[in-house]
Amino acid sequence: MCCGNLIEPDLVGVYKRQVIRPKTLAIENGSVTTLLRMIAGLETPDDGEIRLDGTCGFSKERKIDLPPEERNLGFVFQDFNLLDNFSLKDNIFLPLVLSGVDYRDMEKRLAPIASLLGIEKLLNKYPYEVSGGQKQRAAVARAIITNPELILADEPTGALDSKATDSLLRLFNRINEDGQTILMVTHSTKAASHANRVLFIKDGQVFHQIYRGNLTNDELYVKIQDALMLITTGGEKHE
Repeated sequence: MCCGNLIEPDLVGVYKRQVIRPKTLAIENGSVTTLLRMIAGLETPDDGEIRLDGTCGFSKERKIDLPPEERNLGFVFQDFNLLDNFSLKDNIFLPLVLSGVDYRDMEKRLAPIASLLGIEKLLNKYPYEVSGGQKQRAAVARAIITNPELILADEPTGALDSKATDSLLRLFNRINEDGQTILMVTHSTKAASHANRVLFIKDGQVFHQIYRGNLTNDELYVKIQDALMLITTGGEKHE
């Protein structure tokens, strides 16, 4: 795996009931983004193993490399990755189509998700007809419609304005409260402050971590900022 030069430590946050949010990534060439892509099976590691809940998705030694559709993951991209010639509904259905799910089952799965995300009236629209925040909600729907064990979110607020960002973070909180695990890469300390656990990654290693405990989002935000300042000015490593 090729990493760029470290600009500042990466930040990874973990929600209780398992939302994980990394804060990026201040690494050129996006090495933590590369990590997400390797977990998803979109890129191949040079060595080692990738395991999710005991299931091996990749092992060079054992010659295991499961394709993305067999890893039980959902992926939310910064630039949405929606197909403009597909309606939002068809974009959301795409992973189910690739898995051979019956269309009637697709409709049953979509109804509660569309209601949760507030996109029921947008399903027949095309990506170019809706806002960035609405596109991202459709992307989230596509990620969760397969009921994955883990959602990978790569800079999901990066292309959103502040209002849409707040809406997406509240949405992630609701999804997390339903028991869904989310691993998110982000440059936003605000996004990381919604997590229950924050991991700082430096030079490919976990350098420091913060647990939310009883802290509010604002209090966690301050602790994250303080930790970033300490680390970037040469603070000590904490396991």
